[in-house]
Amino acid sequence: MDPLNTIMLQDNAMGVRAAADMLRRGGLVAFPTETVYGLGADAANAVAVAAIYAAKSRPTLNPLIIHVADLSAAQQYGVFDDISLKLAAAFWPGPLSLVVPLRGDSGLAPAVSAGADTVAIRVPANPVAQALLKSFDSALAAPSANMSGQVSPTCAAHVMQGLSGRIDAVLDGGNCIVGLESTIVRATPNGVALLRAGGASVEDIAAVTGADLGAATPEKTRRSPGLMASHYAPRMAVHLNVKRPRDGHLWLGFGPHCENADLNLSPEGNLSEAAANLFAYLRILDAKAGKTAIDVAPIPVSGLGLAIADRLRRAAAPRP
Repeated sequence: MDPLNTIMLQDNAMGVRAAADMLRRGGLVAFPTETVYGLGADAANAVAVAAIYAAKSRPTLNPLIIHVADLSAAQQYGVFDDISLKLAAAFWPGPLSLVVPLRGDSGLAPAVSAGADTVAIRVPANPVAQALLKSFDSALAAPSANMSGQVSPTCAAHVMQGLSGRIDAVLDGGNCIVGLESTIVRATPNGVALLRAGGASVEDIAAVTGADLGAATPEKTRRSPGLMASHYAPRMAVHLNVKRPRDGHLWLGFGPHCENADLNLSPEGNLSEAAANLFAYLRILDAKAGKTAIDVAPIPVSGLGLAIADRLRRAAAPRP
């Protein structure tokens, strides 16, 4: 693809209007959400959606999440049962994506759902994302704004590092406050299946539905975006649950017992702080010269720790 002149837009009325105009013309615009920056395109424009896959070098079998301004807009694209409606009422706007049956008259580009009869939908809480969605007045297909498989972006500079010259613009809305992608779930005849852990905790979701989240089957996971085995990966190798770093390795700590860590996700052991720092700290460590790997301290697997562990496990997976 020929290089584009990627421009930076400010998070004001003029910048939002310019971003919406670019999207209407079939362009690609990265924008902030409370989770990570998304790479937006008109979800009804097949050429624009194909351009997302090309810009990210994303496998075309990996479906996309669409972002809309509210539940009413979401119901134009998907069919919501009682459980999905209850979850939408409890968590939207916010870091939860719902996989629901695709409406036959949705008008979405087929590549959004990668051939499935379902679609993943989210209503972001970030005010800049909300302003853009209201200005655009339609659905945006928006995976994370990074090259496929690499560390997700939590600020505009991260997007430019990976996608400058490959997309039209970045709408700069500052740092993302959650720092991890959305949780993805789907209502099933037996309750709710967890497809991807993320910014909404499984405990909070279970409290709303009154039932534990079941494990996703291979059939269900094919319907969900963002489930490649190796993903969110820095260039360096990543090793997990390391209490003492090995020679020549960097150490990413967590909690008060990692005084010698190169960086500490949260010295006080706060999982929300750790989630917000995870991707940025992986990028910082990955940029250091003279080291061969990143060792990561143990992190509790509860609440947001489940999502952090999921991202770290895939960052540490063998590369394709």
